[in-house]
Amino acid sequence: MSMAGNLRKVTSLGTVGGLRKVARLARRRPRVDLSHPARSPLGSSVVNCVSYREGARVPASGDLVDIVERVRKRGDGFVWLGLHEPTDEEFAGIAELFELHPLAVEDAVEAHQRPKLERYDETLFAVFKTVCYVEHEELTATSEVVDTGEIMVFTGEDFVITVRHGRHGSLGPLREELESQPEQLAKGPAAVLHAIADHVVDDYLSVTDSVQADIDQVETDVFAEAGARVDPGRIYQLKRELLELKRAVAPLARPLDELATKPLRVIDPEIQAYFRDVSDHLLRVREQIASFDELINSILQAHLAQVTVAQNEDMRKITAWAALVAVPTMVCGVYGMNFEHMPELHWKFGYPLVIGVIAVACLSLYRGFRRNGWL
Repeated sequence: MSMAGNLRKVTSLGTVGGLRKVARLARRRPRVDLSHPARSPLGSSVVNCVSYREGARVPASGDLVDIVERVRKRGDGFVWLGLHEPTDEEFAGIAELFELHPLAVEDAVEAHQRPKLERYDETLFAVFKTVCYVEHEELTATSEVVDTGEIMVFTGEDFVITVRHGRHGSLGPLREELESQPEQLAKGPAAVLHAIADHVVDDYLSVTDSVQADIDQVETDVFAEAGARVDPGRIYQLKRELLELKRAVAPLARPLDELATKPLRVIDPEIQAYFRDVSDHLLRVREQIASFDELINSILQAHLAQVTVAQNEDMRKITAWAALVAVPTMVCGVYGMNFEHMPELHWKFGYPLVIGVIAVACLSLYRGFRRNGWL
């Protein structure tokens, strides 16, 4: 079926009627960043819809179907459609228009996917986990350190569709940065996919630097004078948050390797060199996370060792005082038996002698314990 026939088929579907309504609503309202706390979100999931030709932004006119039809009739340029947490109904018309695979559409709407790269005919479907460092005054046993989201990217020969889930990871600044580099944007949808991957991995680097500051603070607290009193829940919480970061970063290695090395129709060989650079940055992040994990394990073991040493010191002190108390207890116990024939009971210097023996014995034990560090 011809491209125009496909478009006529799509526009005849009821879902596209809703799609046109959503596109018009998004076009009438100002383009806003949904992650910005001081702004109100759009009434639909469409964040932005822009077409590009030779790296330059083409002024928008008409709805989404019209924009796509013009791009395909010209045979050059591409459309970049950005969405934020679309519903099944909102995404149905878009899926029909761009002939997206149902399995990829289901993943994009439902979210909660591992980072991956899948090929469906002439379309690439990539999933990236976004991460954000959660600022906090002091790390506690319940502090949230890392917040995660997702960006799904559909990449075709003449379109890029980004579906974002979560409160962070806005692509607005990235879009502006790409538009300031028309020579890069002129390389097509693959350049946008690379920019998103690079943006996500750069955020990984930023988050790992912030997490390192938390680890350094916990390490300082543990090895301080009162380190044995550090709440171990803080260490476990940091380890859990690091595990969440690891789950976001580690699975991305294979998709980036495929983008950098395997021949893909929608990825220009020139762009693959850029993906290799992103893969190198990801390797650095993975190495940092692995070193952080080992360091946290060492900190936890050191903390437990400090607690054990402190308990041993307490037990030695208790034992030393118990020994000091045992001497007078033993002597007094002997002379408390009240037998009739005990020679020392009627001796004039018996009492002072017993008190002297107790005092000398206790003083000797005390000095011995002090000299050995038990008291």
